[in-house]
Amino acid sequence: MRKVLSLLVALTMVASLLIGCGDNKNTNDKTETNTKTETNATTETAVKEVTLNIAYMPNFASLVTVVAGMEKGYFEEQGIKIKLVEFADGPTIIAAMESGSIDIGYIGPGAHKLAIQGKADVFAFSHFGNADEIIGNTEKGVNTIQDLKGKTIAMASGTTSETILDLTLAKAGLTRSDITIMDMDASAIVTAMISGSVDAASTWSPNTFAIKKEMGDKALTLTNNMTFVNEVPSIASWICNPSYTEKNSDVLLRFTKALYKAMDYRTDNIEEVAGWVAKEVALDADSVLNQIGDGNWGTSKELLESIADGSLEKAYKAQQDNFIASGAVTEEAAVSDYVLFQNMLDAGK
Repeated sequence: MRKVLSLLVALTMVASLLIGCGDNKNTNDKTETNTKTETNATTETAVKEVTLNIAYMPNFASLVTVVAGMEKGYFEEQGIKIKLVEFADGPTIIAAMESGSIDIGYIGPGAHKLAIQGKADVFAFSHFGNADEIIGNTEKGVNTIQDLKGKTIAMASGTTSETILDLTLAKAGLTRSDITIMDMDASAIVTAMISGSVDAASTWSPNTFAIKKEMGDKALTLTNNMTFVNEVPSIASWICNPSYTEKNSDVLLRFTKALYKAMDYRTDNIEEVAGWVAKEVALDADSVLNQIGDGNWGTSKELLESIADGSLEKAYKAQQDNFIASGAVTEEAAVSDYVLFQNMLDAGK
Protein backbone atom coordinates (compact mmCIF):
# COMPACT_ATOMS: atom_id res chain seq x y z
CA MET A 1 0.00 0.00 0.00
CA ARG A 2 2.81 2.34 0.92
CA LYS A 3 4.49 1.57 -2.39
CA VAL A 4 1.33 2.46 -4.29
CA LEU A 5 0.97 5.74 -2.42
CA SER A 6 4.62 6.60 -3.06
CA LEU A 7 4.16 5.85 -6.74
CA LEU A 8 1.08 8.09 -6.95
CA VAL A 9 2.89 10.96 -5.24
CA ALA A 10 5.83 10.59 -7.61
CA LEU A 11 3.57 10.59 -10.66
CA THR A 12 1.74 13.68 -9.38
CA MET A 13 5.03 15.52 -8.91
CA VAL A 14 6.21 14.61 -12.40
CA ALA A 15 2.92 15.77 -13.92
CA SER A 16 3.15 19.07 -12.06
CA LEU A 17 6.68 19.59 -13.30
CA LEU A 18 5.66 18.82 -16.87
CA ILE A 19 2.73 21.23 -16.69
CA GLY A 20 4.96 23.87 -15.10
CA CYS A 21 7.55 23.49 -17.84
CA GLY A 22 4.83 23.77 -20.43
CA ASP A 23 3.56 27.01 -18.91
CA ASN A 24 7.06 28.48 -18.71
CA LYS A 25 7.67 27.62 -22.33
CA ASN A 26 4.45 29.34 -23.39
CA THR A 27 5.27 32.34 -21.24
CA ASN A 28 8.79 32.52 -22.63
CA ASP A 29 7.46 32.17 -26.16
CA LYS A 30 5.03 35.01 -25.59
CA THR A 31 7.71 37.18 -23.99
CA GLU A 32 10.12 36.45 -26.81
CA THR A 33 7.43 37.16 -29.40
CA ASN A 34 6.45 40.42 -27.71
CA THR A 35 10.11 41.46 -27.45
CA LYS A 36 10.69 40.73 -31.11
CA THR A 37 7.55 42.62 -32.07
CA GLU A 38 8.56 45.64 -30.00
CA THR A 39 12.11 45.52 -31.37
CA ASN A 40 10.91 45.23 -34.93
CA ALA A 41 8.48 48.09 -34.44
CA THR A 42 11.22 50.28 -32.94
CA THR A 43 13.66 49.38 -35.70
CA GLU A 44 11.05 50.02 -38.37
CA THR A 45 10.39 53.47 -36.94
CA ALA A 46 14.09 54.29 -36.59
CA VAL A 47 15.06 53.28 -40.10
CA LYS A 48 12.03 54.60 -41.93
CA GLU A 49 13.78 55.95 -44.99
CA VAL A 50 13.16 59.19 -46.83
CA THR A 51 14.93 60.56 -49.89
CA LEU A 52 15.53 64.30 -49.82
CA ASN A 53 16.31 66.60 -52.73
CA ILE A 54 18.98 68.90 -51.29
CA ALA A 55 19.82 72.16 -53.05
CA TYR A 56 23.39 73.43 -52.94
CA MET A 57 25.67 75.89 -54.70
CA PRO A 58 28.93 74.63 -56.26
CA ASN A 59 31.31 75.87 -53.59
CA PHE A 60 33.03 74.48 -50.53
CA ALA A 61 30.98 76.37 -47.94
CA SER A 62 27.71 75.06 -49.35
CA LEU A 63 28.82 71.44 -49.49
CA VAL A 64 31.35 70.90 -46.71
CA THR A 65 28.91 69.77 -44.03
CA VAL A 66 26.43 67.78 -46.09
CA VAL A 67 29.19 65.94 -47.97
CA ALA A 68 30.92 65.10 -44.68
CA GLY A 69 27.63 63.66 -43.43
CA MET A 70 27.15 61.65 -46.61
CA GLU A 71 30.66 60.21 -46.58
CA LYS A 72 30.55 59.28 -42.89
CA GLY A 73 27.07 57.76 -43.12
CA TYR A 74 25.47 60.16 -40.63
CA PHE A 75 22.39 60.77 -42.79
CA GLU A 76 22.05 57.06 -43.43
CA GLU A 77 21.97 56.52 -39.65
CA GLN A 78 18.91 58.77 -39.58
CA GLY A 79 17.22 56.91 -42.43
CA ILE A 80 17.88 59.74 -44.89
CA LYS A 81 19.07 59.36 -48.46
CA ILE A 82 20.51 62.49 -50.05
CA LYS A 83 20.07 63.60 -53.65
CA LEU A 84 22.13 66.73 -54.32
CA VAL A 85 20.82 69.27 -56.83
CA GLU A 86 22.99 72.20 -57.96
CA PHE A 87 21.75 75.80 -58.15
CA ALA A 88 23.43 79.10 -58.91
CA ASP A 89 22.07 81.08 -55.96
CA GLY A 90 19.78 81.17 -52.92
CA PRO A 91 16.73 82.93 -54.42
CA THR A 92 16.54 80.28 -57.14
CA ILE A 93 16.69 77.57 -54.47
CA ILE A 94 13.80 79.14 -52.56
CA ALA A 95 11.77 79.38 -55.77
CA ALA A 96 12.39 75.67 -56.39
CA MET A 97 11.16 74.90 -52.88
CA GLU A 98 7.95 76.75 -53.58
CA SER A 99 7.41 74.55 -56.63
CA GLY A 100 8.03 71.43 -54.56
CA SER A 101 11.05 70.16 -56.49
CA ILE A 102 13.44 70.82 -53.58
CA ASP A 103 12.96 69.71 -49.97
CA ILE A 104 15.88 71.33 -48.17
CA GLY A 105 18.50 73.82 -49.25
CA TYR A 106 21.56 75.81 -48.27
CA ILE A 107 21.59 79.60 -48.62
CA GLY A 108 24.18 82.30 -48.08
CA PRO A 109 23.54 85.61 -46.30
CA GLY A 110 21.79 87.46 -49.15
CA ALA A 111 18.84 85.11 -49.56
CA HIS A 112 17.93 85.40 -45.87
CA LYS A 113 15.86 88.44 -46.73
CA LEU A 114 13.36 86.03 -48.31
CA ALA A 115 13.23 84.03 -45.07
CA ILE A 116 12.49 87.26 -43.19
CA GLN A 117 9.64 87.85 -45.66
CA GLY A 118 8.15 84.45 -44.79
CA LYS A 119 9.23 82.50 -47.88
CA ALA A 120 11.51 80.08 -46.05
CA ASP A 121 12.19 78.69 -42.58
CA VAL A 122 15.74 78.53 -41.24
CA PHE A 123 15.79 75.18 -39.42
CA ALA A 124 19.56 74.91 -38.90
CA PHE A 125 22.52 77.29 -38.74
CA SER A 126 25.44 76.48 -41.02
CA HIS A 127 28.30 78.91 -40.37
CA PHE A 128 29.51 82.49 -40.44
CA GLY A 129 31.00 83.06 -43.85
CA ASN A 130 33.78 85.01 -45.51
CA ALA A 131 33.23 84.00 -49.13
CA ASP A 132 32.03 87.33 -50.58
CA GLU A 133 34.25 90.02 -52.04
CA ILE A 134 34.25 93.23 -54.03
CA ILE A 135 37.08 92.94 -56.56
CA GLY A 136 38.31 95.95 -58.51
CA ASN A 137 40.19 96.02 -61.80
CA THR A 138 43.27 98.16 -61.18
CA GLU A 139 43.69 98.73 -64.92
CA LYS A 140 40.32 100.49 -64.81
CA GLY A 141 41.52 102.75 -62.02
CA VAL A 142 39.80 100.89 -59.18
CA ASN A 143 42.26 100.72 -56.28
CA THR A 144 40.05 101.79 -53.36
CA ILE A 145 36.35 101.66 -52.56
CA GLN A 146 36.13 105.40 -53.25
CA ASP A 147 37.30 104.64 -56.82
CA LEU A 148 34.02 102.79 -57.42
CA LYS A 149 32.29 106.12 -58.06
CA GLY A 150 31.25 106.34 -61.70
CA LYS A 151 32.30 102.75 -62.38
CA THR A 152 30.36 99.76 -63.74
CA ILE A 153 30.02 96.91 -61.25
CA ALA A 154 28.77 93.37 -61.88
CA MET A 155 26.32 92.02 -59.30
CA ALA A 156 23.74 89.23 -58.90
CA SER A 157 20.63 90.70 -57.30
CA GLY A 158 19.04 88.95 -54.35
CA THR A 159 22.32 87.31 -53.37
CA THR A 160 25.20 88.03 -51.03
CA SER A 161 26.89 90.01 -53.80
CA GLU A 162 24.13 92.60 -53.50
CA THR A 163 24.50 92.71 -49.73
CA ILE A 164 28.25 93.28 -49.68
CA LEU A 165 28.01 95.83 -52.50
CA ASP A 166 25.56 97.94 -50.50
CA LEU A 167 27.78 97.72 -47.43
CA THR A 168 30.84 98.71 -49.44
CA LEU A 169 29.12 101.67 -51.06
CA ALA A 170 27.94 102.91 -47.65
CA LYS A 171 31.47 102.57 -46.27
CA ALA A 172 32.77 104.66 -49.16
CA GLY A 173 30.04 107.26 -48.69
CA LEU A 174 28.46 106.32 -52.00
CA THR A 175 25.01 105.15 -53.13
CA ARG A 176 23.81 103.09 -56.06
CA SER A 177 23.13 106.28 -57.97
CA ASP A 178 26.91 106.90 -57.97
CA ILE A 179 27.63 103.70 -59.93
CA THR A 180 26.30 101.66 -62.84
CA ILE A 181 25.15 98.18 -61.82
CA MET A 182 25.25 95.30 -64.27
CA ASP A 183 22.83 92.75 -62.81
CA MET A 184 23.70 89.31 -64.14
CA ASP A 185 23.86 85.62 -63.39
CA ALA A 186 26.58 84.63 -60.94
CA SER A 187 28.55 82.65 -63.51
CA ALA A 188 28.42 85.53 -66.00
CA ILE A 189 30.10 87.85 -63.50
CA VAL A 190 33.39 86.00 -63.90
CA THR A 191 33.36 86.37 -67.69
CA ALA A 192 32.39 90.04 -67.49
CA MET A 193 35.20 90.84 -65.07
CA ILE A 194 37.88 88.93 -66.92
CA SER A 195 36.87 90.38 -70.29
CA GLY A 196 37.01 93.92 -68.92
CA SER A 197 33.38 94.73 -69.69
CA VAL A 198 32.94 95.80 -66.05
CA ASP A 199 35.25 97.73 -63.75
CA ALA A 200 34.57 95.75 -60.59
CA ALA A 201 32.70 92.66 -59.47
CA SER A 202 30.71 91.72 -56.40
CA THR A 203 30.68 87.94 -56.08
CA TRP A 204 31.66 84.93 -53.97
CA SER A 205 34.00 81.95 -54.13
CA PRO A 206 34.85 80.06 -56.22
CA ASN A 207 34.11 82.94 -58.63
CA THR A 208 36.52 85.15 -56.70
CA PHE A 209 39.34 82.63 -57.13
CA ALA A 210 38.62 82.24 -60.85
CA ILE A 211 38.78 86.02 -61.35
CA LYS A 212 42.03 86.41 -59.43
CA LYS A 213 43.64 83.46 -61.18
CA GLU A 214 42.91 84.87 -64.64
CA MET A 215 43.54 88.55 -63.89
CA GLY A 216 46.51 88.24 -61.58
CA ASP A 217 47.69 91.55 -60.11
CA LYS A 218 44.96 93.43 -61.95
CA ALA A 219 42.36 91.95 -59.57
CA LEU A 220 42.34 93.71 -56.20
CA THR A 221 40.14 92.74 -53.26
CA LEU A 222 38.54 95.93 -51.93
CA THR A 223 36.28 94.44 -49.22
CA ASN A 224 35.11 91.06 -47.97
CA ASN A 225 32.79 89.77 -45.25
CA MET A 226 35.41 90.29 -42.57
CA THR A 227 35.48 94.00 -43.41
CA PHE A 228 32.01 94.23 -41.91
CA VAL A 229 32.10 91.42 -39.36
CA ASN A 230 31.34 93.74 -36.43
CA GLU A 231 28.41 95.36 -38.23
CA VAL A 232 26.78 92.62 -40.28
CA PRO A 233 27.44 88.94 -39.57
CA SER A 234 27.55 86.88 -42.75
CA ILE A 235 25.24 83.98 -41.86
CA ALA A 236 24.70 80.86 -43.95
CA SER A 237 21.82 78.53 -43.09
CA TRP A 238 19.85 75.42 -43.96
CA ILE A 239 16.28 76.18 -44.98
CA CYS A 240 13.00 74.69 -46.17
CA ASN A 241 9.61 75.97 -47.24
CA PRO A 242 7.29 76.80 -44.29
CA SER A 243 4.74 74.27 -45.56
CA TYR A 244 7.45 71.58 -45.47
CA THR A 245 8.14 72.44 -41.84
CA GLU A 246 4.51 71.84 -40.90
CA LYS A 247 4.42 68.38 -42.46
CA ASN A 248 7.96 67.11 -41.87
CA SER A 249 9.23 68.34 -38.51
CA ASP A 250 10.55 64.85 -37.71
CA VAL A 251 12.59 64.78 -40.94
CA LEU A 252 14.08 68.19 -40.18
CA LEU A 253 15.06 67.00 -36.72
CA ARG A 254 16.75 63.88 -38.07
CA PHE A 255 18.53 65.90 -40.76
CA THR A 256 19.78 68.36 -38.15
CA LYS A 257 21.06 65.55 -35.91
CA ALA A 258 23.10 64.25 -38.84
CA LEU A 259 24.32 67.77 -39.61
CA TYR A 260 25.64 68.13 -36.07
CA LYS A 261 27.75 64.99 -36.35
CA ALA A 262 28.98 66.16 -39.75
CA MET A 263 29.83 69.61 -38.34
CA ASP A 264 31.99 68.05 -35.64
CA TYR A 265 33.78 65.77 -38.10
CA ARG A 266 34.38 68.55 -40.65
CA THR A 267 35.89 70.82 -37.96
CA ASP A 268 38.63 68.33 -37.13
CA ASN A 269 39.13 66.96 -40.67
CA ILE A 270 38.64 69.98 -42.91
CA GLU A 271 41.23 69.06 -45.55
CA GLU A 272 39.95 65.50 -45.87
CA VAL A 273 36.42 66.80 -46.36
CA ALA A 274 37.68 69.30 -48.95
CA GLY A 275 38.90 66.33 -50.97
CA TRP A 276 35.44 64.74 -50.76
CA VAL A 277 33.82 67.98 -51.91
CA ALA A 278 36.18 68.23 -54.87
CA LYS A 279 35.26 64.69 -55.89
CA GLU A 280 31.53 65.34 -55.47
CA VAL A 281 31.48 68.38 -57.76
CA ALA A 282 34.34 67.29 -60.05
CA LEU A 283 36.52 70.27 -59.19
CA ASP A 284 40.28 70.54 -58.88
CA ALA A 285 41.30 69.60 -55.33
CA ASP A 286 43.57 72.64 -54.94
CA SER A 287 40.80 75.04 -55.96
CA VAL A 288 38.54 73.58 -53.28
CA LEU A 289 41.30 73.72 -50.67
CA ASN A 290 41.63 77.43 -51.44
CA GLN A 291 38.07 77.86 -50.17
CA ILE A 292 38.69 76.50 -46.67
CA GLY A 293 38.93 80.05 -45.36
CA ASP A 294 35.43 80.91 -46.61
CA GLY A 295 33.87 80.28 -43.22
CA ASN A 296 34.41 79.57 -39.54
CA TRP A 297 33.79 75.88 -39.05
CA GLY A 298 32.47 75.64 -35.50
CA THR A 299 31.26 72.57 -33.63
CA SER A 300 27.73 71.59 -32.69
CA LYS A 301 28.59 72.30 -29.04
CA GLU A 302 29.55 75.87 -29.89
CA LEU A 303 26.36 76.27 -31.89
CA LEU A 304 24.17 75.06 -29.03
CA GLU A 305 26.00 77.38 -26.63
CA SER A 306 25.35 80.35 -28.94
CA ILE A 307 21.64 79.54 -28.92
CA ALA A 308 21.58 79.18 -25.13
CA ASP A 309 23.30 82.52 -24.49
CA GLY A 310 21.23 84.34 -27.12
CA SER A 311 24.17 85.36 -29.31
CA LEU A 312 22.96 83.47 -32.36
CA GLU A 313 19.55 85.15 -32.23
CA LYS A 314 21.31 88.52 -31.94
CA ALA A 315 23.35 87.70 -35.05
CA TYR A 316 20.23 86.89 -37.08
CA LYS A 317 18.65 90.10 -35.74
CA ALA A 318 21.69 92.14 -36.82
CA GLN A 319 21.42 90.56 -40.26
CA GLN A 320 17.77 91.56 -40.48
CA ASP A 321 18.49 95.10 -39.28
CA ASN A 322 20.95 95.52 -42.13
CA PHE A 323 18.38 94.37 -44.69
CA ILE A 324 15.91 96.90 -43.30
CA ALA A 325 18.51 99.69 -43.30
CA SER A 326 19.37 98.99 -46.94
CA GLY A 327 15.71 98.81 -47.98
CA ALA A 328 15.94 95.16 -49.03
CA VAL A 329 13.36 94.32 -46.33
CA THR A 330 10.58 96.74 -45.48
CA GLU A 331 8.88 95.08 -42.50
CA GLU A 332 10.51 93.79 -39.34
CA ALA A 333 9.82 90.21 -38.26
CA ALA A 334 10.53 88.40 -35.01
CA VAL A 335 13.61 86.27 -35.58
CA SER A 336 11.89 83.32 -33.91
CA ASP A 337 9.18 83.49 -36.60
CA TYR A 338 11.57 82.23 -39.27
CA VAL A 339 14.54 80.73 -37.37
CA LEU A 340 13.63 77.42 -35.71
CA PHE A 341 15.85 77.54 -32.64
CA GLN A 342 13.83 74.81 -30.91
CA ASN A 343 14.61 72.34 -33.69
CA MET A 344 18.31 73.09 -33.27
CA LEU A 345 18.10 72.61 -29.50
CA ASP A 346 16.12 69.37 -29.80
CA ALA A 347 18.67 67.98 -32.25
CA GLY A 348 21.35 68.44 -29.63
CA LYS A 349 19.59 66.31 -27.01
